[in-house]
Amino acid sequence: MTETPNAMTVDVEDYFQVTALEPGIPRAEWGRWPVRVAANTERVLELFAAHGVRATFFVLGWVAERFPALVRRIAEAGHEVASHGYDHRRITTMRPEEFRRDVLRARALLEDAAGVAVRGYRAPSYSIVARTRWAHRILAETGHVYSSSVYPGRHDLYGMPEAPREPYRPLPGLLEVPVTTVRVAGRTWPCGGGGFFRLYPYRLSRWALRRVNRTEGRPAVFYFHPWELDPHQPRPKGLPARSRFRHYLNLGRMQGRLERLLGDFRWDRMDRVFVDPTSDAPDARPEAAAVGHCGRA
Repeated sequence: MTETPNAMTVDVEDYFQVTALEPGIPRAEWGRWPVRVAANTERVLELFAAHGVRATFFVLGWVAERFPALVRRIAEAGHEVASHGYDHRRITTMRPEEFRRDVLRARALLEDAAGVAVRGYRAPSYSIVARTRWAHRILAETGHVYSSSVYPGRHDLYGMPEAPREPYRPLPGLLEVPVTTVRVAGRTWPCGGGGFFRLYPYRLSRWALRRVNRTEGRPAVFYFHPWELDPHQPRPKGLPARSRFRHYLNLGRMQGRLERLLGDFRWDRMDRVFVDPTSDAPDARPEAAAVGHCGRA
């Protein structure tokens, strides 16, 4: 096991809310599909408990609104509750005032459910890109302390290749922690989780994360979704081949790979790895809670 503590993160959303499935499940039809996010997130909690791992859960406000007891259990198990926005709308589809309303709504729902202040945010589909840099200002103004919303590379759906690969401050008072990438042969490659973790052989993912820890000397950020542990989820018809490949590839192997990952590296919450390394419960501080509630007005 490596000595560097890395940040384990979970984007808590249901399978039908994923960008890749939009062609088969339009937003207006979400109500027609069985909800599986609560049961799948419970599986994640059990897995983390078995391995003694504390993580950050970026939860949709939509989930907190329907399953507040689940969000409370996440917090009571010692994990950090952070925001994934309200209903997985990408920032690239919103105007600034719409985004402000979205993050305030999500934060209020999450804080009411969890009973702790919410300080972190992750944009759906890493949708802080060059033309939505204004989102960082709104996050700071609404009381968020850090964001993990930038992919510092090229991707057909998102990405900001010019962004730093290391944590940076886009403006005073806000830390941006990009998803982890690795530099090989003069190019930036993804190694922070998601579909690439299911695509690559496990040994390659492990090598890349160790390279970030040992050669670059910094912690990594890893992310996955509860639906990735659910190979039996419903499958809409008529999806483009690329969408099917991205979403369903190796779902049956995901839990085994994840368990190996939990054992091969040290893991902790985003706030303890990047914001308050010496604090045991930074999100419970009275001043942080006060900021959170002021942000709802």
